[in-house]
Amino acid sequence: MSRSRTTLVSAVALAAMVVGMAIGSHFALTPTLTASVERPASAGAILDGTLTATTFRDIAEAQTDMVVTVWTEQSRSRVDVNDFFRGEEFFRRGDELFGGDELFRRFFGGPPGFDRDRSGEDGEDRGERSTPLAATGTGFVVDGDGLILTNNHVVENATGIEVQFFGDDERYEARVLGRDALTDSALLELVERPDRKLSAARFGDSGRMEPGDWVVAIGAPFGLHHTVTVGVVSALSRPMRSVPGRTNEMLQTDAAINPGNSGGPLLNIAGEVIGMNTAIMSNQASNAGVGFAVPSNTLLGLLDELRGGNVTRGVMGVQITDVPADAYQVLGLDAPRGVIVSTVAPDGPAEAAGLAPGDVIVGYAGEPVEDARDLQGRVVTTRPGTRVDVDIIRDGRRSNLDVTIGRLDLDAEGRSAAPAAATEPTVGFGITLQDLTPQAMRRLDVPAGTAGAVVAEVEAGSAAAAGGLQPGDVVLSVNRVEVASAAEAAASLEAVEAGAAAFILVQLRDARLFLQVRKER
Repeated sequence: MSRSRTTLVSAVALAAMVVGMAIGSHFALTPTLTASVERPASAGAILDGTLTATTFRDIAEAQTDMVVTVWTEQSRSRVDVNDFFRGEEFFRRGDELFGGDELFRRFFGGPPGFDRDRSGEDGEDRGERSTPLAATGTGFVVDGDGLILTNNHVVENATGIEVQFFGDDERYEARVLGRDALTDSALLELVERPDRKLSAARFGDSGRMEPGDWVVAIGAPFGLHHTVTVGVVSALSRPMRSVPGRTNEMLQTDAAINPGNSGGPLLNIAGEVIGMNTAIMSNQASNAGVGFAVPSNTLLGLLDELRGGNVTRGVMGVQITDVPADAYQVLGLDAPRGVIVSTVAPDGPAEAAGLAPGDVIVGYAGEPVEDARDLQGRVVTTRPGTRVDVDIIRDGRRSNLDVTIGRLDLDAEGRSAAPAAATEPTVGFGITLQDLTPQAMRRLDVPAGTAGAVVAEVEAGSAAAAGGLQPGDVVLSVNRVEVASAAEAAASLEAVEAGAAAFILVQLRDARLFLQVRKER
């Protein structure tokens, strides 16, 4: 087993500011997993009772042991701004370290062995320098064999993962079994484990929660392990998005959720997990009383597929919009229900079945379709290969089509939905710049309203590298002149004379740096 590091890096962690997604598929679970995961009690179980002075203390004492801190190490040598396209809502995602740690390491260095590069023993640089980043999130044990559920964004770029249990100074190596970007979920397996029986979560029925119900969150906000916060369910079925065009209905809570709580459990007053804390809505990347959790019923529908490393979902191959309330009669409808087909993907299931732009889908598998969210949620939970009756209205006439549902490829869908960002190389500085899009702003977790250019790449041994610039920095001004785009920043740097210093103001999350970079001769 691996010992805890002698030098503790104060990690502040991965919070999900951009959230996802689409409803998880609810397929039958395998006996291997279902035998050990504690499922919700019967639907008739009542969660009421007397709230006493020790209710929340009792929950914390009983459930803290199954909560773990997830330590990750990530390597960052280049930032690809095309990877920032993760949705349209204005949430900010914390994939990088909190500003204080990043600032400290940039100018004073990290703990021994933290900053590694690809140089040989003779000191000769053998490639581009890679700067490992340490960060923390939260997870919780879902069975006694050491399976741990956490957020996908906590581990998606990790080159190393360790978990730490409550009251245990040891850290235990873990690996990813499966990840799902749509629900921001990941299942970990312990490679090393404690020599004791592990406490596991008990799942509750998230479908029985209502606004005003008490909830408890346990996690590692700002690296403060096993912090307990209390609040209520604020709202149900909040649609959140982490990938273009796809949403997942989330629980909203006012229990304090901060960076580092990501992946931790949200519990009801029976001590059952009814959600996984995933996101906050805040302009300061900290608690503002609006947090979001993936419902436990969604998580339970994914566990066996995550364990197998692959989450399978259906796709029809259309883009759709809601029927407008003031124009449904023009479409031959008797009520503003259904969805309008905007485009049909070439060679997709919809095209093969004869669907065409302008068709109005009013029924799916024998049930009426209310709106785009309704249809999308039902399609993704349909097993690929299933033949489904789809009712449409075309030119005022109702007809029925037989659609064979295809398999959703999120990576391909994301690539087609994310336009390539233009890059601007610089002469004499060794950096490549890209525009700061709203998606990049969320990804880099910079304050709302920031204007500038993103440093996408820094050449090893360049003037920029020597001056302290790093991938992910947002250039705000050059020689005290503000820049609003990559082109403006590149032009300002181009105007600097060879050998002269450029004073560059950069944004790093909530902090700003004023750097002096001398242009190469």
